[in-house]
Amino acid sequence: MTSPTDRNNDGGVPLPVVPAGASGTAPAEYPPASPAGRGMFGNQGSGDVSGYGGLVRQRQPIEEAARPYGGYFDEVRDALEEAYPAFGDAIEKVVVDRGELTLHVRPERIAEVCQVMRDDMALRFELCSSVSGVDYLGADERRLHVVYQLTSMTYRRRVRLEAAVSVEAPHLPSVTAVYPTADWQEREAYDMFGIVFDGHPNLTRVLMPDDWEGHPQRKDYPLGGVPVEYKGAEIPPPDRRRSYQ
Repeated sequence: MTSPTDRNNDGGVPLPVVPAGASGTAPAEYPPASPAGRGMFGNQGSGDVSGYGGLVRQRQPIEEAARPYGGYFDEVRDALEEAYPAFGDAIEKVVVDRGELTLHVRPERIAEVCQVMRDDMALRFELCSSVSGVDYLGADERRLHVVYQLTSMTYRRRVRLEAAVSVEAPHLPSVTAVYPTADWQEREAYDMFGIVFDGHPNLTRVLMPDDWEGHPQRKDYPLGGVPVEYKGAEIPPPDRRRSYQ
């Protein structure tokens, strides 16, 4: 069997050896592997070259937390409930997981909740540091979630807001009037996931070309791409790359 490396006779420095069966135009090409040895963790037949395509992750159910939550979480919930009369209708559930507080908000109420979270003196969440999208394909009928990371600079606290919409009706209000930092972040969530933020001042693509079809970070988006030229070489799109063997 030919070894990928060989040693010379003066110092034992490993030298690369072209594998048997390799063509002159593709020195990294190895002979076909057996089905059992192709990829890692049982991964076969996909464009995934990370080796993790065959892993199966058990999804944990998201359950509402029981009070007391601990820490400042109870204070945040009580302050919001006192300051916001529509709390019972707007907040779907409160989740405490891994030491983090998440308020699941009805999508049509998200801008109102953000306004109260920012302006109420007992809350004072002045900063929205991130707005991002998540696709829970196969786990939630409203599979497109929008996640807002809020920080109180006054009280040194953090809280997460999360709103869920469906692919058929991916609309919810923009929070740019409350948190201007959400401007480009909402555009990115629109670009990558197709989530429409009603009232956004300029909801256009920010990463993909304006005429791009589809939203690349949805989990049912086909794996593909376009070839990229770099220093005279052409890198094929992911679905045309060989798998590691």
